[in-house]
Amino acid sequence: MKKYDVQLQSVSPVAFGRYYTPEIPEQRGETKQAYEERTWKNRAHVDKNGVYIPALAFKNLLTSAAKYLGLQIPGKGKSTYTKHFASGVLITDNVYVAKESQLRGQWIHVPADGMRGGSKRVMKCFPVLDDWSGTLRVIVLDETITLDVLREHLNEGGNFIGVGSLRVQNNGIFGRFRVTDLRLVK
Repeated sequence: MKKYDVQLQSVSPVAFGRYYTPEIPEQRGETKQAYEERTWKNRAHVDKNGVYIPALAFKNLLTSAAKYLGLQIPGKGKSTYTKHFASGVLITDNVYVAKESQLRGQWIHVPADGMRGGSKRVMKCFPVLDDWSGTLRVIVLDETITLDVLREHLNEGGNFIGVGSLRVQNNGIFGRFRVTDLRLVK
């Protein structure tokens, strides 16, 4: 098992889309627009330490990057790294990226049912961080994944997959990042 600390720096803003509706009911007589204006910040992942990108977002990014790249493992025929990233990598810590006061609202006309191509659209406000950075802790259990392989998948994941809502993988423009440092934790 090896642990790596990865320094990330934004290349594009990150948007948040956490589901929160059951937590905050509509007030009596409140319109959908008024509810959205009152509660939009709740889409961000925030706790006492600040705004964070969930650990699972980066786990999914690495698995998606492995599928996207389809790199073959040297000496293993046509085998790729996908299953090794899916089961051989752990990310257990959220990545703290900012203070809640740094969030801004981005109003976007989106499908009412959340499904692309839907006929009915509504205005929703997404919490966005324009500039963000943080430290990602990656635990590699599978020795097939070397430092160079991890670096390549993180770099390409930051370019072509992204994190958060409206990320590049889903035809968005948000959630891109670059790796500024990657080091083994002793």
